[in-house]
Amino acid sequence: MNPSRPTVVLRPQPQSAARIFTPQTRAVLEERYEVVDLEHDDDPRRLEEALPRAFAVIGQPDLDRDRLSRAPQLRALCNVEGNFFPNVDYEACHDQGIHVLGCGPAYAQAVAEHALGLALDIARGISREDRAFRRGEESYVAAGNTDSVLLRGSTVGLLGFGNLGRALHRLLVPFDATVRVYDPWLPDAHLREHGVLPASLEEVLRHSRFVFVLATVTADSEHLLAGPQFDLLAPGVRLVLVSRAAVVDYDELLPRVARGDFLAAVDVWPEEPVPADHPARGIDGLVFSGHRAGGIPAAFEQIGQMVLDDLDLIGRGLPPVRMQVAARELVGRYRNRPVT
Repeated sequence: MNPSRPTVVLRPQPQSAARIFTPQTRAVLEERYEVVDLEHDDDPRRLEEALPRAFAVIGQPDLDRDRLSRAPQLRALCNVEGNFFPNVDYEACHDQGIHVLGCGPAYAQAVAEHALGLALDIARGISREDRAFRRGEESYVAAGNTDSVLLRGSTVGLLGFGNLGRALHRLLVPFDATVRVYDPWLPDAHLREHGVLPASLEEVLRHSRFVFVLATVTADSEHLLAGPQFDLLAPGVRLVLVSRAAVVDYDELLPRVARGDFLAAVDVWPEEPVPADHPARGIDGLVFSGHRAGGIPAAFEQIGQMVLDDLDLIGRGLPPVRMQVAARELVGRYRNRPVT
């Protein structure tokens, strides 16, 4: 080991190092740091040996308070999967001055573009008519547009205005839509400064032609949308779900879509892969997406660069700016599951 370089422990599972670090960024990582590569080494003793001299951990291995106490030089925990798991004592991290960082911002643009594409699809029946064409049952001209709507000038509701909400809002600006946002973690003034209308959950659901579900999962937001909330939606609403499956009660969602109350495009599912006999496969008013909104090569590669940039800043005594800093008050509330 070269004592002149800080030690970085690399255990990125369930992510892979090759996916997030291009050969160029991996070379920079190896040049700047002594990398203890534990990606394919599950022996807990190796991690225990590396922690006392570790400057940063890339990944999220089990780190309880006792284990963290044996890492006096640790300054950064870089989650490169996208979810803060409950296998880390976050209070201990904050007590020790360890930056807890997440890679969520890397996915925001990709998810936002995918969400916009899904909304346009169910606004105009694009994939529905494609399926009809392949069955030899297509419609032409006005006959295929009886339920089509415009996104431009429409009313849009965003449930959540974090990384995803802000990225999507930027894409919606040219559509000149009226955008209402429900986000109980943000003050109304902050939302207005971003050019959106703060609203209650009921207001968003009652007054939106398009509803984008962008909220993360906490103890408070599990099944945020269930039977009573779906009943607030006007007939023909377009619902786009691209955040976390647990925000929605699927037992209430799918029957409503099946009977034509509204259309939906869904990227996340309670069980993935979706079982072959799942009733959702036969719902014509549903556009399926297999949890692929954010996981594109450009997003993965951005994660590696974000890690390098923030470790450099922390090493120079500056705050990180590329990755998402986990707020002490919020990080323990998340209830997300690992993405496989």
